Amino acid sequence: MEKYDILAPLLLTLGAGLATGIGSAIAFLAKRTNKRLLSFSLGLSGGVMIYVSFVELFQQAHVALTAEWGSRLGGSVTVLSFFAGILLIGIIDRLVPSVENPHEAHSVEEMDHRPRNPKLMRMGLLTALAIGIHNFPEGIATFTSAVDNITLGVAIAVAIAIHNIPEGIAVSIPVYYATGDRAKAFRLSLLSGLAEPVGALLAYLVLMPFMSATLMGCILAGVAGIMVFISIDELLPAAREYGEAHTSIYGVVAGMALMAVSLLLLE
Repeated sequence: MEKYDILAPLLLTLGAGLATGIGSAIAFLAKRTNKRLLSFSLGLSGGVMIYVSFVELFQQAHVALTAEWGSRLGGSVTVLSFFAGILLIGIIDRLVPSVENPHEAHSVEEMDHRPRNPKLMRMGLLTALAIGIHNFPEGIATFTSAVDNITLGVAIAVAIAIHNIPEGIAVSIPVYYATGDRAKAFRLSLLSGLAEPVGALLAYLVLMPFMSATLMGCILAGVAGIMVFISIDELLPAAREYGEAHTSIYGVVAGMALMAVSLLLLE
């Protein structure tokens, strides 16, 4: 792959990862939490991911693999790759530190109502580590999708960026409680998001030299599985935790509709 082939996918992945910094900035600058907007945005992100996974990524993988291996074997490999992606992110989810759920809903009002507590620094560090590990496969997903189809890459990057904003809040709040240092909380939040471009670079260095139609098909199906798991396990529950259940569902439907219209217009 030439440099110009990977520059845009790498930049998309970097932008998606750095969205944790947006969440941290919101925690420090906003006066109150717009729960309805957060709930809708997380639902929107989930809707985009679910639609793209089943309608685009899974179907592209199925077409590529059946062309290479025939209908029965190609279809079987597609399904196995899809569930392998779910298994991978599920294992990561089980193995990461769980001192606090990094996807628990947090609000900016907490910044003014909880006292400083140095013991919370460990919680903040472990939350940043947990989010960083979660972001690693998300970086691979964004990068490989963008390499195959830049339009899908943009959609996935935006969806993951939205998903990363509450995670930035989740990292920065306990660190700020522990240290009283906004700059340190912001840096740590930003650092947790850099796992995504690291995942992208790993995908480039390890996978791209061996890239073939079969490998790309397996990756796309695996990415579909990863994103479906993220949507069901993280995005939709987090959206509902902000107390706007109907709003989150409206976001899901809007995300699916937006992605459907975008793909139809770009065909």
